[in-house]
Amino acid sequence: MGAPRVVCAGHVNWDVTLYVDRLPSADGEAAIVDQHQSGGGSASNTAFVLSTLGLSSVLVGSTGEDKYGSLVREELAEAGVDTTHLTSVPGAVTTVKYLVVDESGQVMVLANDGANEAFDTASVPDDAIERADHLHLTSQRPETAQALAERAVEAGVPVSFDPGRRLDCREYEPVFRLADVVLLNESEAAATKQSAALESRDGITVIKRGSDGATATVDGRAVAHDGFGTEPVDTTGAGDAFAAGFIAGQLDGTSLETAVAVGNACGALATQTAGARVAITWDDIEDLLDRTVPE
Repeated sequence: MGAPRVVCAGHVNWDVTLYVDRLPSADGEAAIVDQHQSGGGSASNTAFVLSTLGLSSVLVGSTGEDKYGSLVREELAEAGVDTTHLTSVPGAVTTVKYLVVDESGQVMVLANDGANEAFDTASVPDDAIERADHLHLTSQRPETAQALAERAVEAGVPVSFDPGRRLDCREYEPVFRLADVVLLNESEAAATKQSAALESRDGITVIKRGSDGATATVDGRAVAHDGFGTEPVDTTGAGDAFAAGFIAGQLDGTSLETAVAVGNACGALATQTAGARVAITWDDIEDLLDRTVPE
């Protein structure tokens, strides 16, 4: 058998990261101490990490026909990500996000809409999902996410969903109901607290708590891992790396406890480098897990 095949669908960006001495308040000013550019976007970041972990990752999304779109594709191809279903939109610009990161690694994000939600389900042939071992959905138009999830459920393909920051203005309840795994950070979990769909759904709900670890809940049982307490350089993309590690752990047949630990290890490793993209190996994960085993 070949490596597990994961289809990741959602945002594909180019990130411009500015490292500052502090995040300024309104009408304030901060000093730029460094800057960095690389690919970004939740689906793209997760596909990148999955590929470096040895899985077969397929990216579904869209970019413009511009230099940033070309740079994104080159970076992904070098990592082994399949971009066959990454749509290039004529006349559109690739979404660029400007990330402002303070000395503690915390992030503020500014973005243009760009082309990253221009793709639709017509760009994804049925066999692309039918041949997958897993479908991972990230922030995108609710109707697109729902249509892809329905196709995966019909094909018997497990679905995970990491909705991102726009929960306050998007109707994702149908996708919550279809997903086998929902991944949220603490702010997103608070935003969905009143969601009947999230409370009543079957499947696993994972709450990511940054350096404090994560908790996975299923069938009334909670599995917690305290994280690794690493000092972050840049937290951009850490949640996407967590998702990649958690998915990879589940596809490897590990326990839920181990999948959460692997997710936390990937998230922690992602915070140790600049930018949203980081190459992670199983040796990296095992080294981190070994260093934190209690005596």
